[in-house]
Amino acid sequence: MGLLSASTATGSLIFLPLLAWLARDNRWESVVLAVSIVSALTIPLVLFFVAEHPSDVGVLRFGEAEGSVPAAPLRQAATPWLAFEVLMRASRRSDFWLLFGTFFICGFTTNGLVGTHMIAYCGDHGVAPVAAAGLLSTIGLFDLFGTTASGWLTDRYNPRRLLFVYYGFRGLSLIALPFLDFQPLSLTVFAIFFGLDWIATVPPTLKLSNQAFGERDAPIVFGWILVGHQAGAALAAFAAGLIREQAGSYLPAFVMSGILALVAALLFIIPRTGGTVARQPSATVLA
Repeated sequence: MGLLSASTATGSLIFLPLLAWLARDNRWESVVLAVSIVSALTIPLVLFFVAEHPSDVGVLRFGEAEGSVPAAPLRQAATPWLAFEVLMRASRRSDFWLLFGTFFICGFTTNGLVGTHMIAYCGDHGVAPVAAAGLLSTIGLFDLFGTTASGWLTDRYNPRRLLFVYYGFRGLSLIALPFLDFQPLSLTVFAIFFGLDWIATVPPTLKLSNQAFGERDAPIVFGWILVGHQAGAALAAFAAGLIREQAGSYLPAFVMSGILALVAALLFIIPRTGGTVARQPSATVLA
């Protein structure tokens, strides 16, 4: 899961410098066309090469013995309302709002803020767009290592403590960025630290979701948690631009985002009190 999550940032490593080059002289149409073509090329790849079941590629399920009876599907969505039914059950749990809220902050501080505004922020300090895109590529490169390692660590350590560390380092990095000199060395150091933490939050968040909501509901619940991530990203993309227009600087946006990340970190070490509603037999608590 860590490697799979890291691949999204690795795409930045490959494509961002090219897209920045295509966008020179405000030629945004070529960027949209390039993204559309690459997206369309993934359709036959998925259609012909992505298997639905282990048996489709001639292998057993993980942990399955030779000759065993295949397990029945856990659940089929007989109605489109299934996702909303699961949401209603999950929304009565404090666990859901903890994961939803912190993943909202995750999206706010990554895709929404840095992913959308970093090139413009560097431009305010005299860094050329292609060079700034190279900085985002560096973040993507180190995320490949950081998020893959996060998957390995999540199998071995308490995911709550990992998330405390991840959000804490992210918050400190964002607060420090506006006070750097925006020279190559300082930006490279920022890219390394921020890149290692870019989406390292995904594997431990997914594990906590599985533990809290069980194997039947957890995949759907995690989908709603991802909605929180994207909602946070959308808000940051708009709010940071508005702050830049009104205040003439991105500094308040980055400092505020850093503080939000620190708040998310603290939420994972605050002792939990109170009970929770009945769980599925296979689920365990987040603690």
